[in-house]
Amino acid sequence: MSSSDPAIRCDAVSRRYGERLALDRVSLEVQPGERVLLTGGNGAGKTTLLRMLATVLRPHEGALAVAGHPLPREARRVRPLVGYLGHEPLVYPGLTAGENLELYAALQGAAPDRVGAALELVGLERRRGDLASNLSRGMRQRLALARAVLHRPRILLLDEPTTGLDDDGRERLRGLLAAHDGTAVISTHEPEWFAPLHVRRIALAEGRLA
Repeated sequence: MSSSDPAIRCDAVSRRYGERLALDRVSLEVQPGERVLLTGGNGAGKTTLLRMLATVLRPHEGALAVAGHPLPREARRVRPLVGYLGHEPLVYPGLTAGENLELYAALQGAAPDRVGAALELVGLERRRGDLASNLSRGMRQRLALARAVLHRPRILLLDEPTTGLDDDGRERLRGLLAAHDGTAVISTHEPEWFAPLHVRRIALAEGRLA
């Protein structure tokens, strides 16, 4: 990524699910270090856009690049740069909280000693030995947040990160975002909660920029 490259660039990007057009020729840029909120109602295209940026989905039309790397061609180069939290935590229920992060650290080539710090960051250090299946929805959300930042990504892609979090979890999320000096793109139905973080809003409606 050169100094002139945006962190994210979408040029007339479209994505379909069967006959339904989920994203319709969306063009936008996000600069390095910028925090952006994606807002809009259900079905607006927020999750679809985040999943494409995270290399989970491919665009059907248009051009997409993350950190100067065109997608999907250079998806393998993009994945280590991105920390992604999907709409569901998607942790392994048969592994402990610590084992979930240890597995992810191994997959990402991150130092194993980061696991403890990541658990502490989200307030799960005392639950390291608990099976993920025994954690509440909010605790699983915290674990997924820890996973997203474990490898110290340049770009965070967070889909409704406040889901299931209690007041303490929300404050830890706010601290995590405040400390992150890279780029963050966040889908949310609570834009006012994120306002103190000096964010830019991008509104979507029926797959288009509103």
